[in-house]
Amino acid sequence: MTGSRAFRWMLALALPPVTLSAQREVPSSVTVTPAVVAAGSPELIRVTAPDATSVDGEWLTRKIQFFQHGTERFALAGVDVEAPLGPSTLHITAHVNGRPVDLTQMVDIHAAHYRTGTLTVESKFVAPPPEVQKEIEEEIKLKAKVFASSAIVPLWEGDFHAPVPAQATDSFGTRRMFNGKLASIHKGADFHAATGTPVHASNSGIVVLARPLYFEGNCVIIDHGLGLFTLSMHFSRIDVKEGQHVNTGDLLGLSGATGRVTGPHLHWAVRWENAYLDPVKLLHLNLNLNAPDAGPQSASHSSHKTRKQR
Repeated sequence: MTGSRAFRWMLALALPPVTLSAQREVPSSVTVTPAVVAAGSPELIRVTAPDATSVDGEWLTRKIQFFQHGTERFALAGVDVEAPLGPSTLHITAHVNGRPVDLTQMVDIHAAHYRTGTLTVESKFVAPPPEVQKEIEEEIKLKAKVFASSAIVPLWEGDFHAPVPAQATDSFGTRRMFNGKLASIHKGADFHAATGTPVHASNSGIVVLARPLYFEGNCVIIDHGLGLFTLSMHFSRIDVKEGQHVNTGDLLGLSGATGRVTGPHLHWAVRWENAYLDPVKLLHLNLNLNAPDAGPQSASHSSHKTRKQR
């Protein structure tokens, strides 16, 4: 690896002495890659605490849910595209021998220097007519309900893969001007996909929404567990149903130009808790948890339980 991806920050934090039957200290470490993160960046957090019965954390008011793999704990977390810049505090609590042991580390968040783009769409998507306002409000409530619950275990397995065999054509974080008005921040990545292009699941999970929405058009949302979701939009046809389990590479439907679009393409977004993360950067995360260098990599963009209330 070269450049920024070659930089790795490992902070070894020694837990305070904990009285165990063997009267020894409990070593622990926290690994975040890298130490300086960009707004909108997904990150893999690794905690080594072999004697901990559980580990949890908090970052920028968002709860971090860890899962165990071997003798280590992992969490896939991140920084929202609109997160405040500057130092942030990552809080980790390991429960050892019945008592909480707190670890903290400062992580610096810097701007990602997103550009501004101008698009022209139908006026009804810039100033929706009164007769569709209720529909839009109901869809907002529906999405909030969908995002309010997530599987209590990770449903994803290994690396994420691009849902179509194409490069992203419009970048995450772009400040978008619709018909001359600043309407939104682009919270996903657009992939060139002619109408009818097969769209595949980027990783395994549960389909929690598969229906037409006003702005998103035909939309599929997958819960990958522990607060992580992917959203695929503008389908011409949806081939999955809500509640269906999908594996990496399964067909979700065909791309199209439904909803607020200027032409056929696939909008693909990643949401963790209530933060939107750069989906292309997620494709660059090495999520082979058995690897000692799990974290950023130069990944290919090629395509191919119980839920709890939060």
